[in-house]
Amino acid sequence: MAGNTGTDLRNLVIYSVYVRNHSEEGTFKGLERDLGRIKELGTDIIWLLPIHPIGKKNRKGTLGSPYANEDYRTVNPEYGSYEDFVSLVNEIHKRGMKCIIDVVYNHTSPDSWLVKNHPEWFFRKPDGSFGNRTGAWLDVIDLDYNQAALWDYLIETLKYWAKLVDGFRCDVASLIPLDFWKRAREEVSLINPNCLWLAESVHPSFIFYNRSLGFPCLSDSEVFSAFDITYDYDIYDWYTGYLEGKNSLAEYADRINNQEMVYPANYVKLRCLENHDQRRIKFYVPDEKALFNWTAFLYFQKGTAMIYAGQETQNDHHPSLFENDKVNWNTGCDISKYMAALYKIKKDSVFADSQYSVKAFSSDIIAAVHKTQKRMMIGVFSLKGSTSVVSIEQVKEGKFINLIDGASFRIEEHKLSCRGEPVIFEAPLDR
Repeated sequence: MAGNTGTDLRNLVIYSVYVRNHSEEGTFKGLERDLGRIKELGTDIIWLLPIHPIGKKNRKGTLGSPYANEDYRTVNPEYGSYEDFVSLVNEIHKRGMKCIIDVVYNHTSPDSWLVKNHPEWFFRKPDGSFGNRTGAWLDVIDLDYNQAALWDYLIETLKYWAKLVDGFRCDVASLIPLDFWKRAREEVSLINPNCLWLAESVHPSFIFYNRSLGFPCLSDSEVFSAFDITYDYDIYDWYTGYLEGKNSLAEYADRINNQEMVYPANYVKLRCLENHDQRRIKFYVPDEKALFNWTAFLYFQKGTAMIYAGQETQNDHHPSLFENDKVNWNTGCDISKYMAALYKIKKDSVFADSQYSVKAFSSDIIAAVHKTQKRMMIGVFSLKGSTSVVSIEQVKEGKFINLIDGASFRIEEHKLSCRGEPVIFEAPLDR
């Protein structure tokens, strides 16, 4: 874990935005008009998917992927001017939120500024042509980190943006040398001491695949030495596996519990139910009661919670990165007030520095516990909206208040009658 990473990051909520699809006009100004609503939802940090121009060569779809970067030091004119971007960041700050931007440093578009000006900084295939190591992303070509001058250029670019924004979400960070990230963090700290570093760490299968080809690929444990937060892709396959019926809830719970043992005490995971690369949670969980439970579990989990724009209106369509594919803000299923209530619970200090454990029941119910030396917070989540009696071994009996809605309930002889609704409550340690 980065030495100065604070566990209070576990109290935060990140809101992820793809500018092109967020508003009808798809611009910085369009997003700026929505900042008040985003703040009321319960947001600490707005993460903007890449804001830079998109290459034209080998484009995916009609408009191209924002991850096929044409120029690291300018903004996409389709979103507005640089002045529009500065205005957006300033307005985010005025509302007490922070702004982080996407950094795509593994590759660029085949017609990027760097290709034209520094072709020597790119990976070459055996025949001498540009390409990429994994062979899967046809609209980009990989950078070559054996070139020392490339490191200088990219770090200077980070320092340029760090004067304005509050941090970086780093795309496929695991494919880039760890020493680069350590040096970048150190140098950027001289510009912005509080810069936030979020790594898109990768699935275990992707690590294995790259290493089998002879290419370095960092594990989460390695990435944590330079970053504050990493993705939870190390266990994501068991999350989606449960949703798709490929593995049990108990197997997913075991993976969560294992994180407490394999990472440093101050580890911070990014917890999400969906993101721009994954299917919407509403696609997997159409039942609203079950969805409420999953949403409550997201906020209760140990780590930084992340919301992908449109999640609050229960979008079930996963928008394309390559087309004009707008978020549907008029679904008639707005859970913003519910999420705002969960956000208030998330701010409790018990979530910042606790021992965390989860237990799965055969009734598709999961019970989770945050415990410190002085306090204990318990959450019970019926992930398919089913009713059942579950055992809460930490509590023998008593009357408690559900912090989500203020309703009271009882535990008797360690038993809680779950009625299909999520429950979060504080219990004394001596019960």
